[in-house]
Amino acid sequence: MTDTDVDILVLREGTEGLSMAAYADKLRERLPDQSVVHARTPQEEREYISTARIVTGNTIDEGLLERADRLELFACTFAGTDHLPGDRLRDRGVTVTNASGIHAPGIAEQALAQMLVFARGLHEAWRRQKNGEWRHFGPGEFTDSTVTIVGLGTIGQALAQRLQGMEVDSIGVRYTPEKGGPTDEVVGFDPAAVHDALARSDYVVLACPLTETTRSLIDRAALATMKPDAVLVNMARGGVVDTAALVDALKTEKIRGAALDVTEPEPLPEDHPLWTLENCLITPHIGGHTPKHWDRLADIVAENVDWLAAGETLTNVAFAPDDAT
Repeated sequence: MTDTDVDILVLREGTEGLSMAAYADKLRERLPDQSVVHARTPQEEREYISTARIVTGNTIDEGLLERADRLELFACTFAGTDHLPGDRLRDRGVTVTNASGIHAPGIAEQALAQMLVFARGLHEAWRRQKNGEWRHFGPGEFTDSTVTIVGLGTIGQALAQRLQGMEVDSIGVRYTPEKGGPTDEVVGFDPAAVHDALARSDYVVLACPLTETTRSLIDRAALATMKPDAVLVNMARGGVVDTAALVDALKTEKIRGAALDVTEPEPLPEDHPLWTLENCLITPHIGGHTPKHWDRLADIVAENVDWLAAGETLTNVAFAPDDAT
């Protein structure tokens, strides 16, 4: 093996402000028998990729892909893979995996935290503290609430798990309700079923991908269906909610409040009316951030290295060479 022969190549472009060198270190810990190299420059990427069987990073451009003579697996560090040159990867016989699931614990914890903030009125307590006001108010309880989780993927399942033991009723919304799920009740995306769930919910948590079905799912009609004391928590994508309709609903108190980790547009402009609403809590798309980001992703990649060597089915496969385009 020459000095440039590698088994696993970690590309240079990072994600979420995290160091790819640290990611390479995590892979080396889990795969001590593999040659893991972190390319720090475009030249190093071009040099090392010619012998790498596995490449991992945010994306891979077609020019770099043309040099990947031995590539079998591209392990994307994002959950989404639509930005990749899918056809070219398939043509070259490369399987693509993603990072789906690694953000679920953090997002689920943040969604739960936001519901508890509204249940106990902590946002009002913080406002009074900022103003130096010692005035009592009557917070509510989360107990006996009904929580609808729109989307029962890894995030929705992680939230449902955390709701167990909290004495709440839960409704899950998914594309295949016949498969059931970890919530007390599961319904499909049929409009009648969705509106029935919204009408019964104290909290509605969005944890679904943005698709043709879910775009503007929470529109004026949906907000009108929700109870006046209901709270919307969006941990999905900004486009799942009709922003203008939400602003109107919050201003007129058609719903009690909203907690948004994602918005449309994003980032939210400084002069956007959502910033001025006391019943809207905004976080700058931080729900998925976790100090365990590279640990969880390295676990997925290391497992797939073993499965690849054994000729077994990989986990977290986004698409494979034999998938239809």
